[in-house]
Amino acid sequence: MELRQLRYFAVLAEELNFTRAAARLHISQPPLSLQIAQLERELDVKLFDRNNRRVALTEAGAAFLNDVRATLAGLKDATVRAREVDQGRAGRIEIGLSGSHFLGPVPALIARHAATHPQVSVLLNEMNPAAQLDALRGQRIDVSISRTAVDDDELQSLALWPDPVVAALPAGHRLAARKRLALADLAQDAFVMLRPDTSGFARGLADACARAGIAHTVAQRVAEVPAQLALVAAGLGVALVPQSACGHFGDRIAVCALPAELSRGTVYAVTRRLGRNRALQAFLQTAGKMAMRPGR
Repeated sequence: MELRQLRYFAVLAEELNFTRAAARLHISQPPLSLQIAQLERELDVKLFDRNNRRVALTEAGAAFLNDVRATLAGLKDATVRAREVDQGRAGRIEIGLSGSHFLGPVPALIARHAATHPQVSVLLNEMNPAAQLDALRGQRIDVSISRTAVDDDELQSLALWPDPVVAALPAGHRLAARKRLALADLAQDAFVMLRPDTSGFARGLADACARAGIAHTVAQRVAEVPAQLALVAAGLGVALVPQSACGHFGDRIAVCALPAELSRGTVYAVTRRLGRNRALQAFLQTAGKMAMRPGR
């Protein structure tokens, strides 16, 4: 049994006229008659009663028509679904990200992509950056949203948007009114630091402080930027954090710019080089468009 035979049968069942059915199918009448006859022989069932004046469905033909219509409709749905997946309009994306990204542009990015790609499921996996890379290499997630670029034989990075590093100070800090600071201005302060084992971003900030000759006192070491900011807001120290994470703390903290050599920061999408997830590719295109818009 061939798919075209089912299509021919369905059209003939609707038209009940070989001439009109052949015209709809853009074939001549003899091939249509031949295919219907072959279908009946294969099924060992008479589907049509036909003579020189009329064509009518048999009882068996009417029952077969219901199932054929369901089959053809299911095939159409499957075809549409396959095309949508191939074009990135349907599918599933597993994203690994740390808590600080919930305070930046990522939620707005997900909402914007959902509005244009409603059939794509975006699943968020909150984990520290080191765990994200393990999950990415192990194919448990499709992309890591990271503040550190990774480029090797297996992974590659795409810059999404800038996110400069700033100094976060308690609201009552002696330097809270300053718009810009040198790292040396904080030499006497206690720092709330990220644990260096959590990410390359954390290690990079610790190295930058060491290069600047800042032998700071560490009041607390935490795993996530939101925890840093909460402790800063409570007056327990100062911190170096991504600018995008600061807005949710309002006037409980003061934010000061830092010198360019320290403040450079970028958010990346880290993916597998051999990844073939079309839904992810469409998601990254949305991210690129969003990053180019002012006030993202």
